[in-house]
Amino acid sequence: MVVNGEKINFPGGGTHFHYGADKYIVALARMLKFPNDKLHNGGNVRNVLDVGCGVASFGAYLLAHDIIAMSIAPNDVHENQIQFALERGIPSTLGVLGTKRLPFPSRSFELAHCSRCRIDWLQRDGILLLELDRLLRPGGYFAYSSPEAYAHDPENRRIWNAMHDLLKRMCWRVVVRKDQTVIWAKPTSNSCFLKREPGTQPPLCSIDDDPDASWNVHMKACISLYSSKMHKGRGSGLVPWPQRLTEAPPRLEEIGVSAEEFHEDTRIWQFRVSEYWKQMKSIVRKNYFRNVMDMNSNLGGFGAALKDTDVWVMNVSPVNQSSRLKIIYDRGLIGTVHDWCEAFSTYPRTYDLLHAWQIFTKIEEYDCGLEDLLIEMDRILRPEGLVIIRDKPSIINYIRKFVTALRWDHWISEVEPRSDTLSSGEEQVLIVRKKFWSGEVSTM
Repeated sequence: MVVNGEKINFPGGGTHFHYGADKYIVALARMLKFPNDKLHNGGNVRNVLDVGCGVASFGAYLLAHDIIAMSIAPNDVHENQIQFALERGIPSTLGVLGTKRLPFPSRSFELAHCSRCRIDWLQRDGILLLELDRLLRPGGYFAYSSPEAYAHDPENRRIWNAMHDLLKRMCWRVVVRKDQTVIWAKPTSNSCFLKREPGTQPPLCSIDDDPDASWNVHMKACISLYSSKMHKGRGSGLVPWPQRLTEAPPRLEEIGVSAEEFHEDTRIWQFRVSEYWKQMKSIVRKNYFRNVMDMNSNLGGFGAALKDTDVWVMNVSPVNQSSRLKIIYDRGLIGTVHDWCEAFSTYPRTYDLLHAWQIFTKIEEYDCGLEDLLIEMDRILRPEGLVIIRDKPSIINYIRKFVTALRWDHWISEVEPRSDTLSSGEEQVLIVRKKFWSGEVSTM
């Protein structure tokens, strides 16, 4: 891309940090005619999906623009790039654009980005573009930088024409096409879909399809209609960032939670997190944490309470509460769905802090091994990382037996917290710190 007469490089696509990445972000904002050339568009662009992200350079530069990206790369020969991204403290995860939906709810992102991501968007009747369609919010953008967008050889022209035709039938429009980049926008309502000729492909999804269902659900080659509320409002109805972090989002009513309950949850977690930090103040220095995971994120209150710290939080919604993940995205946070009876798709020694609120109780209800979960937590926890476990006393007593064997006994603190409306009964808080250790070779 050329900006002010200067050629700049593209982030992503397996490349490393670029001198021109910041200029590339400004160029995207100019192409979209956003105020003051700011890609966050006054806080209306907050969540970005970076597909085929390489070492997540694009996502790294977005952080300074008050934008958080879920950077995903395929689990293939380039998977070590995500490990590098996580080592640098950049939000990222392994993601497979294959046959199953990505583990994110519908209408989660304002912008999807693909810069030389080497993805065949036309395969299987365009099912991967339809997955992007499911994930983008009303009026969301798809920024695509690839030879198909600008090269004039016959093969690239064929791909461009087919892609352009498909997206037109999906009611996407070209906002701008300049130099090596094209940006499409989704419609803001269902009007265009309802005006299509009968038999137009791809079809609309059936009314019994749940676009938010994403755990082990196959991708579907169909278009998900907006809810009647989104259709009438011609948008998501979200306030700009950072106000959206604490503002009750419209989709709360879809999960049966009132605005009052939402605000009470936010208030409780602000208090709980402040108490955690008081408990750890003797050992935690400034900027000690970077990669944090909330293993049972509920409405995202734990992550929201960390807004003023220099961390990012992977909010994990257990499968039986996956409908709540959309609230987390509507707050301008990121996360994923997961079944804690299985291993989490990440590398060893990935996170500095794990927060486990009532997750062991839930695992026990599903007859999954508590020891297996402890071992998995140990796998993804970095040396000298901390674990906060908040659960019923019988669970804490059981876990305490394994602390020494796991070498989580570098520092231990246990308290009985103040009861609140989120407490399901008596609770204990156990905070442990993992030792930095190496295996010793025994001699005979």
